[in-house]
Amino acid sequence: MPIGIADLRRLAVDRSLFRPTTLGRALRKLGFLQADPIRAPARSQDLTLRHRVKGYRAGDLERRYQALDVEEDFLINYGFAARSVVTSMHPRRKLSAWSAARRREARSLLEFVRARGSVHPREVDAYFSHGSVKNYWGGSSSATTHLLDAMHYRGMLRVDRRERGIRIYAAQVHALAAKGAAARSETLDALIDLVVHSYAPLPGASLSRLVSRLRFAVPQWAGELKPGLKRARERLAHARVDGIDWYWPSGERPGRGAPGDGVRLLSPFDPVVWDRQRFELFWGWPYRFEAYTPGHKRKLGYYAMPMLWRDRVIGWSNLAVGGGELHADFGYVGSRPRGSAFARELDAELDRMRAFLGL
Repeated sequence: MPIGIADLRRLAVDRSLFRPTTLGRALRKLGFLQADPIRAPARSQDLTLRHRVKGYRAGDLERRYQALDVEEDFLINYGFAARSVVTSMHPRRKLSAWSAARRREARSLLEFVRARGSVHPREVDAYFSHGSVKNYWGGSSSATTHLLDAMHYRGMLRVDRRERGIRIYAAQVHALAAKGAAARSETLDALIDLVVHSYAPLPGASLSRLVSRLRFAVPQWAGELKPGLKRARERLAHARVDGIDWYWPSGERPGRGAPGDGVRLLSPFDPVVWDRQRFELFWGWPYRFEAYTPGHKRKLGYYAMPMLWRDRVIGWSNLAVGGGELHADFGYVGSRPRGSAFARELDAELDRMRAFLGL
């Protein structure tokens, strides 16, 4: 039988929302875990892991980070990946040149970090005084914190751990040996396969965008991304459905079984819903993340979490904690599903959320 959009939708849900396992195994199965600092009611990385890790509680990743084979870094977005993956992306070359003064500041800061083993940005602020700069969102942040971030991206520093969400940095050393053409292609292919594994099945346009975003992970190989995309299209499993080419890891096949009952409230950055183009193709309505949208222009809410019922995203929820209780508002694309099954599963999901939050 030919593959249809329903089969691809089932593949997307089943392969990503795997049976809950240990934290280390879940991170390996995910491949890449996007991070986000907003806590509403918890950070995205925690909201993503709670569906995939047995007994997961908000903050477990931060508490156990040092014991895991994982590093914080930038892949297609900022997040978490295996240490070997992060190592393969460095050293990052072809970055904008620093001024002589900036290089001196970086060397001084690196010596400061090495002497202490690990540092909190507050310690750096107390020792150095470099003024302030405009951060990405247009607000003001300390120049030392900005420099720490830049040194982390360039591979001079790594995140040793977090304390109450704040990154604690340590010095990092990456091998400086240049890779030959064959080794570069092999490494790039592995990075492409990793992001495909994390977000498949992907329509062709989304695959192209994901590969293009690897220019942030490996700017030194930006000119090799197009050949890498061509190789990926040749080796990945693929099918043409309703006039669109779809790609997923070879060896996998879209399933045709009936979806089980279950309600899941997903992070806006969960792999199941991350690709907005795929979202509309699968579920027939546009989901938008509106945390940075002016309040009067929001349609779904500040941190609307897509609501997955069986294998359909039928609406969204905005959650908040107040007075030790969980408060939830819901919106539906159509009407709320009738019958006791949905009500029972939604209550069960809210109970899981309360346990996750420690309420």
